[in-house]
Amino acid sequence: MAQSQFAMLGLGVMGSNLALNIEDHGFTVAVWNREHEKTDRFIAENAGKQFTATRTLEELVAALERPRKIMMMIKAGSPVDQMLGQLLPLLEPGDVVIDGGNSWFKDTQLRAKRLIDHGLHFVGSGVSGGEEGARFGPSLMPGGTRESWESIRPVFEAIAARSDSGPCVTYCGPDGAGHFVKMVHNGIEYGDMQLIAEAYDLLRRGLGMSAAQLADVFDEWNRGPLQSFLIEITANIFRKIDPESGAPLVDKILDKAGQKGTGKWTAQVALDLGVPVPTIAAAIDGRVLSSMKDERVVASGRFAGPKPAGSLSVDDVHNALYAAKICSYAQGFALMQAGSKEWNWNIDLREIARIWKAGCIIRAKFLDSIMRAFERRADLPNLLLDPDLTLAADAWRRCVTFAQSNGIAVPAFAASLAYFDSYRTANLPQNLTQAQRDYFGAHTYQRNDKGADAPFIHTDWS
Repeated sequence: MAQSQFAMLGLGVMGSNLALNIEDHGFTVAVWNREHEKTDRFIAENAGKQFTATRTLEELVAALERPRKIMMMIKAGSPVDQMLGQLLPLLEPGDVVIDGGNSWFKDTQLRAKRLIDHGLHFVGSGVSGGEEGARFGPSLMPGGTRESWESIRPVFEAIAARSDSGPCVTYCGPDGAGHFVKMVHNGIEYGDMQLIAEAYDLLRRGLGMSAAQLADVFDEWNRGPLQSFLIEITANIFRKIDPESGAPLVDKILDKAGQKGTGKWTAQVALDLGVPVPTIAAAIDGRVLSSMKDERVVASGRFAGPKPAGSLSVDDVHNALYAAKICSYAQGFALMQAGSKEWNWNIDLREIARIWKAGCIIRAKFLDSIMRAFERRADLPNLLLDPDLTLAADAWRRCVTFAQSNGIAVPAFAASLAYFDSYRTANLPQNLTQAQRDYFGAHTYQRNDKGADAPFIHTDWS
């Protein structure tokens, strides 16, 4: 019996769809799942395809040609370590184990070191695109040794989504680089979704638009610079009618948003690295505040909102959303640049923009502009400094002013604008902050009239 070229360990939604994608592209696949019934059902539903069912990990390993390539699509955290503990005694030097879940990148670093000590390769790979992406073409973000990348490259390049710039997969760097890039992707996704929600609120409450009108607006936006997967699905959401009430389904959904933690990780790592990501942080706060439904209902009865004031146009909201989106991406790419430097990953930011152009959740027309920005200057410190990127700041300010005057919360719009205004300001008020720190804690300061390398000094302020 011929041995399989690849293995999928875990046949949940993502694992089963990735396995089907891999087999579609001519690779033979051995499959395993903890519940044998799921394996049997998968094989029965895909009779005639090049799958080999295995019931034990020993069978799975024996069914593979060498060097073995095993992809785990299982729950992140301790289940990954437990599975590695069972696999390690069965593998041989040169074999490759891939974790395709949303694992914490520092865990991936430790696992990579653990497997290298046994002569094995560990790949932490981001997989974005959801169920449909897994089945027909995801964006893939693998990190590990160069040798492991070359081993899995034929499979990953075959199954990845494709844009006009090629397959949406690239080698991100050693050990945890792939999962770090996926973490930042998800943080940007949080920011994108919050900004779209705020634009929706401005159009709905600020301009009184119906769901049908909103669908038309988002359809139009999806034909311009805001073209993206998230804008596209937003238009579709507004058109969905609730069969029970006949009303737009979106109006029947409880306003409590969930989260799985990757956005929070992004903000935490950004704090550790000293990189400001206020749009992503505002998006996290927005989800947490949304979960406080009972308290918000009470507060809504206690505090009256302001009287309607000012005016706003659909074009203003469009331009504000685009400008805020640029700032959100600028923050995410600055964070990847800092992480790459901190852990010596040498992440190619042009390549990251390229592989996000299709397949992933944040795929957008705007990513082509980001790719070109890093082609012009690979070490660009911030997207805001690219000469070809322009922001309609006046429209952005009108949106934030209108929202605040009318009591409509736009934390991500406002955070992005504050980021932009801080970044474009040569002299910030933190000279006073530093004076205060020196006053109460003798933390010292530098004089601004003594040059960039001025010595740190302390003043007796009393």
